Amino acid sequence: MNRSLFFYIAIMTFFLLESCNVKKFIPEGEYLYTGSEVEYIKEGEVRDFNEVRGRLNSLLPEPNSTFLGQRIGLWAHYKGSQEKPGFINRFLKNRLGEEPVYLSDISATRTEQLLVNRMENMGYFFGRTSSEVIRKDQFAEIEFKAYLPSPYLIGNVQIDRDSLPIEKEMKALLEEADIKSGDRFDLQKLQAERIRIDNELKTRGYYNFNSDYLIFEADSSGDEAKKIDLFLRLKNEAPSSGIIPYRINEIKIFPNYSVLEDGGKLDTTIINDKKYIQGNKVFKPHLLDEYILIQPGDTYSSTQSRLTRNRLSGIGNYRYVNVRFSELDSIAEDGYGKLDGNIYLSPVTRRALRAELQGLSKSNNFAGPGLQVSLQNRNLWNGGEVLNLSAKIAYETQIAAGERQGLNSLELGLKADLIFPRVIFPIPISERFSYSVPKTKMSLGAEYLNRGDLYRLYSYLASYGYFWNQNRFVYHEINPISISFVNMTNASPEFEAILDGNPFLRNSFEQQFIAGINYTFNYNQMVDAHRTHSIFVGTTIDIAGNGLNLITRTFGEDPSTFFGLNYAQYARGDVDFRYYWKIDSNNTIATRLFGGLGIPYGNSVSLPFVKQYFAGGPNSIRAFRIRSLGPGTYRPEQFDIGSFFDQAGDIRLEGNIEYRFPIVSVLKGALFLDAGNIWLQNENEALPGGTFSSQWYKELAVGTGFGARIDIDFFVIRFDIATPIRRPYLPENERWGNTFDIGSSEWRRENLIFNFAIGYPF
Repeated sequence: MNRSLFFYIAIMTFFLLESCNVKKFIPEGEYLYTGSEVEYIKEGEVRDFNEVRGRLNSLLPEPNSTFLGQRIGLWAHYKGSQEKPGFINRFLKNRLGEEPVYLSDISATRTEQLLVNRMENMGYFFGRTSSEVIRKDQFAEIEFKAYLPSPYLIGNVQIDRDSLPIEKEMKALLEEADIKSGDRFDLQKLQAERIRIDNELKTRGYYNFNSDYLIFEADSSGDEAKKIDLFLRLKNEAPSSGIIPYRINEIKIFPNYSVLEDGGKLDTTIINDKKYIQGNKVFKPHLLDEYILIQPGDTYSSTQSRLTRNRLSGIGNYRYVNVRFSELDSIAEDGYGKLDGNIYLSPVTRRALRAELQGLSKSNNFAGPGLQVSLQNRNLWNGGEVLNLSAKIAYETQIAAGERQGLNSLELGLKADLIFPRVIFPIPISERFSYSVPKTKMSLGAEYLNRGDLYRLYSYLASYGYFWNQNRFVYHEINPISISFVNMTNASPEFEAILDGNPFLRNSFEQQFIAGINYTFNYNQMVDAHRTHSIFVGTTIDIAGNGLNLITRTFGEDPSTFFGLNYAQYARGDVDFRYYWKIDSNNTIATRLFGGLGIPYGNSVSLPFVKQYFAGGPNSIRAFRIRSLGPGTYRPEQFDIGSFFDQAGDIRLEGNIEYRFPIVSVLKGALFLDAGNIWLQNENEALPGGTFSSQWYKELAVGTGFGARIDIDFFVIRFDIATPIRRPYLPENERWGNTFDIGSSEWRRENLIFNFAIGYPF
């Protein structure tokens, strides 16, 4: 970087930092509170110190937020609070401003009391705290000291009495508790245990039970010092209706519920002792009955009720699903109460039309408009069936092409999906998934791609399969039938010359009849937003050609063709592992490891082009343009129309790490590091250096950068800028980058890659 540019950047940085200086706005006599720290002094054997420290630190008063050491939100508040702030300052105050937190707003004594109380809740009785205010100029911080003695431990844990049926249930449940003799006393664990027992009792018929009916009594008068015996009992004020089990008496279902309907004028159909009440038949009762797990005569279970609600919601035809129970006055001779169940279902609008205008911009300088129109018909034949029809048209052309000239494409597509909210199979299958009912999906589609003066592709696809959620975390999808056929026509002499020079590329385009089976498994802990540590594991297995090969061999036909068509044979699988560390509510470290392998065999020497792996782009290694990386150490001698198609492989390895942090309001920031590459399974003379070998780790590309994200919870707009720091296609001793010249337009063009995308990369 030249000295003059460095000087200008330094001056601009100085004025930026100075402009955000809030010291001059602090009123006289006030001190801006800048935060607190706690020094922990162990006066005994402290258990679970990291947990204790985290829970105590969470009680400290929060100061104004900072970004790169600057209080931008506070500065925006001050600027917008002036006598005549102007439109911009008022806008910044409303969008970014934060009320100042002064020392006078903070009570150190109150915080000390909270710390002592929390210490006692965690078993550290007779702990002490102290505090000291440190003032400097017009800023102040508070230093706390927490003195931690040895904690009290739990002795015996038992039921106070077990004469009632519910107390016998409580005794059995307590044996499974996460509270054991010798553990540190922790009030939070006792509260969690009460809630656990409450939830379990509700699955065993105790409809009216409440965790507030339970109390743990502590006794520290035993022989051992610092030991607390715990006795669990029902409170005396627990009502009789709360400690008896209930049984289901009658169930009514309203498949087309409206508060305006007169229930007395509706038709009633009885299926399996349940009453289906509706005027206009919007859902066939015998089909709806498959989703309802609660039955007349069953003992009440909150789990069965919740799963029934989940299954009905999973149909996709109902805006509201409400399962209600009402008590009857009579009690059965065996001591059970009686409940009537009513299930109210409010359908969504049956038909929906949606049009979406898209603007496409890729990091390989392709851009263009697109239009997608979709029509949806829910509950097609009154059995929850959903028909989705979609059509799209998109055009893209390469802007700022440089050496690449004349690349553009026109894409047209039409697709139909028919989804049945149940298993459709030639042989009747009784589904056994209590969490959700598997859905059957049938798809047909066709696409047309005109790649300028190079070639045209006609694509046809059909699939038949099932998908379902096993529980909150696990998702399955299997397609026993997956067929696609792609026919390339009108190949120009120029493109034919490219294919002639690269037989593997020709094979990947020509072997486009694909018939096989694929399976997807996802395990996702991100559905629990409160988790500190979360993982996601996604796997996909795709196998094609074996069935066709068996058929042709069985009937003595040419095993390399099926009805005269060359078909692909391959096995392909990949694993996507992600780990998220939520440092606090605003800061997260997200990581991803991806590994994919495709093995062509039999009729195929390479994977079909649509099944190959690519690297580079906004959701991959962001320091390299989309599909421009690899395979291996290969790089085209020049970037022309031929090189655009070559960057594909049979193997992909990739790793990413990203630190996500807040800037102001909905604007988030990120620092990231990406590494990876793609390789070929078999040697390709047209792509030297592209074959996978034991030296693969020396051929990894590495890039880093930063990003800005507008995150409004349900929608994320992402801007990332990255630069490569390791290029695998350079000579081995020159692959790590060692220059940084942001003042050079040529350097910026080659080394700064801008990515725009919707959603997070992983």
